[in-house]
Amino acid sequence: MFPKWFDEWNRKNPTDIEGPAILVGAAGGAVVVAAAIVAIGNPWATETQQTGPRGIGMGVVEFKSAAPDPTIALYTTAAPVVPQGGEERAGDVHEFAGPLADLTVENYDRVVGQLRTWTGIPDLLEQDNYQTQVAWRMIEMTQNLNENWDGHVNVSGEAGVNCYTCHRGQPVPSDIWFRIDPMLESVAGWSANQNFATMMTVSTSLPHDALQKFLVDGETIKVHDLEPRVKNLPGDPMIQQAERTYSLMNNFANSMGVNCTFCHNTRAFYDVAEVTPQWATATLGIQMVLELNNDYMLPLTPLFPPERLGPKHADAPKIACATCHKGYQKPLDGENMIADWPELASSEPPTYN
Repeated sequence: MFPKWFDEWNRKNPTDIEGPAILVGAAGGAVVVAAAIVAIGNPWATETQQTGPRGIGMGVVEFKSAAPDPTIALYTTAAPVVPQGGEERAGDVHEFAGPLADLTVENYDRVVGQLRTWTGIPDLLEQDNYQTQVAWRMIEMTQNLNENWDGHVNVSGEAGVNCYTCHRGQPVPSDIWFRIDPMLESVAGWSANQNFATMMTVSTSLPHDALQKFLVDGETIKVHDLEPRVKNLPGDPMIQQAERTYSLMNNFANSMGVNCTFCHNTRAFYDVAEVTPQWATATLGIQMVLELNNDYMLPLTPLFPPERLGPKHADAPKIACATCHKGYQKPLDGENMIADWPELASSEPPTYN
């Protein structure tokens, strides 16, 4: 019944059979488990989404968060009040109505009340202070996002954005950033703006000026020269730009809880013909953030008090992917943020259903 080697061993060691018995049992159990996996499928198989032609292994892991974003449960909304005609105009009643001046008084009060909840600023739009001025511009920015960046904010179904997308009930959104380079100005040599533990690089040894270079200055994202035998030495711009690219990609990955294969075919990172559909969404998002930082955030610098400006360059707070995504692939799991808010969906007069 037992293997020959087991009978021989048992004759020589008649009082200790547990070891071989356990070994035989474990081997038999492994065979049973392997047979079950072959028969019914691997219950721990990673779910993937095919992103290329069949048979070439182009797939991206379907990233699923371990837990839903806890701020989703805190989101509140209010249905619009459909005008019947003849209602008072908000601009005729409220002195500081700004871009909401043409709303009816009922809808103005509804929008402002929700803005105060979303941002945690109880007196928002009550007086002509810097928060009021900033809020007006942020309303225009939100309208621009929903109106002109549909290819990014609505890429996987109508979602859009409103103030809660970034603020999540706080006066200052989390995951904003300020320019911090260079970290050391008095040290001889060239630091390559790296080897400092900063939030910009998620504490990696990578350049901490990547967000400034790519999401404000608009420099081209690139890794290496496609020509062979190009002489590049440490300190050359191309190597520095490659390191900045790694820094930016690391920031992207942590902002959305994904990895490189979410956007790229790792066999050919630089070949745009072999990337995933998400690459186009991300590329559009980069252009969108560039516009938001340069057209909306930086011009607000004179309005912010010193305590709201950056610690090194006194610059305005700026936006990156994490400002909306907060570590999730879809902000707020793709919740429709403009269904009840036609006033924020477009710069045109709102259409009420």
